[in-house]
Amino acid sequence: MDDCCQGKAHEIAQLRDKQSRVLKVVLGINAAMFFIEFSAGVVASSTALLADSVDMLGDALVYVLSLYVIDRGLRWRACAALAKGIIILGFGAWIAIEVVLKLRGGVTPISTLMAIFGALALAANLICLRLLWPLRSQDVNMRSTFECSRNDVISNVGVLLAAAGVALTGAGWPDILVGVIVAALFLRSAISVLREAWPQVRGTPQVARSTHQ
Repeated sequence: MDDCCQGKAHEIAQLRDKQSRVLKVVLGINAAMFFIEFSAGVVASSTALLADSVDMLGDALVYVLSLYVIDRGLRWRACAALAKGIIILGFGAWIAIEVVLKLRGGVTPISTLMAIFGALALAANLICLRLLWPLRSQDVNMRSTFECSRNDVISNVGVLLAAAGVALTGAGWPDILVGVIVAALFLRSAISVLREAWPQVRGTPQVARSTHQ
């Protein structure tokens, strides 16, 4: 019995070490890409790029939270997931406000810069998604982290589509349209994460189901 418990504890420790290594890598990638993509978004006057870059910053904060609770109990991990849901919700609202401001300003973004840095961000996020994929079903903490990374990839594809639309039309509405879609995606994802995390934070029976996953 003791050997069994020791073996289980060793497996859990190995799992936490693996999660920690992966989270540190994706944290570094997202932090670097935030500075790169935000600068490009300012120069290109692109709502889509700016939204995507701020999402990178949000993800970096998410990964810091994930690392903080990785060795803690289920309630801690659920609280971190709840915080991530609130962060995602906040960025969705921020993008919506940015879209309204862009509609009033009417500035056409630089499609070439959008395409170049959108592609760079997509490559970075595909690497993050690949690293997080094997860990996505381990607990609510990792599921919510994977959710953030998946949103990034969808957002990056949207930036590339917006760049193509701006290049073809010579207008700024494709950039704004993608901003609206990204905001809607963030809000949907936030609701999903909050719905899963809140019962576990409160300690409802869903906790028991999660501990067996």
